[in-house]
Amino acid sequence: MKHWIQAARLRTLPLSVSGIIVGSAYAYYQGFSDWRIVVLALLTTLGLQVLSNYANDYGDGVKGTDANRIGEKRLVAAGIITAEQMKKAVIITAILTFIIALLLIYVAFGQENFALSLIFILLGIGSIGAAIKYTVGKSAYGYSGFGDLFVFIFFGLVSVIGSNFLFTKELDGLLFLPAFAIGCLSVAVLNLNNMRDIENDKIAGKNTLVVKLGSENAKVYHYGLIISAFLLLILFGNQLLFSLPQYSFGFVFIILFNHLKTVNKNKIPRELDSELKKVALSTFLISMLLAVSLVILS
Repeated sequence: MKHWIQAARLRTLPLSVSGIIVGSAYAYYQGFSDWRIVVLALLTTLGLQVLSNYANDYGDGVKGTDANRIGEKRLVAAGIITAEQMKKAVIITAILTFIIALLLIYVAFGQENFALSLIFILLGIGSIGAAIKYTVGKSAYGYSGFGDLFVFIFFGLVSVIGSNFLFTKELDGLLFLPAFAIGCLSVAVLNLNNMRDIENDKIAGKNTLVVKLGSENAKVYHYGLIISAFLLLILFGNQLLFSLPQYSFGFVFIILFNHLKTVNKNKIPRELDSELKKVALSTFLISMLLAVSLVILS
């Protein structure tokens, strides 16, 4: 059991739910609340994240990408879990996640909104497919530099805007500001991971965006992601005419700007491993602070 928990990579889970927290809190600010939607949305997102982690362990393991990896040990590459066992785990997790997603859609839309239900069912299938295809198969998009785009879409737009839509059944343009911010921070985590693994990924033929850009350009890209998120969140706070987020985010961004100084000075990619947790937990903390701010404002 401990090996399957290890393969699920628990440290990645707080980041995965950040968008759901923001989208749900903004719905509460708008006057909507349903604990069933919140719980099922969180479970669906956690299921997708675990699915992605299992699929990543399997995909990189069978390709040999994790043979000399830095950071957390991968179970398939280490021979602790066989590729066939992990493949079965991917299938089972995908089925369970899809069932939870169907329950979420039914609770949110019932039987009277068939068109919306169908759209979200397709979105759920797409999310499951994206979680698996990041590293699995010959056309894995994580090996072609498109991982950043998919993370931005699913961790930012789909997570924040989609979860809010489940409550409101409408789009709010203002919510795109925190959605883009959470998306940028989530991409920053992936970018940092790829910066750490750049040498190993080059050897394995995994052409991430970092491999394509090179280490120095990837640093500039990283600065842009963090600073853009900061500006988007300030703009969101100003649009809502309250200053609490700016003050509450202040100490989090001190952590992130110190992180950027560390990235700027870094010469040895493997030393960036400890910075991953800082960005992921900062993103989760920002989502929680924003949620509290929205609840207080409501």
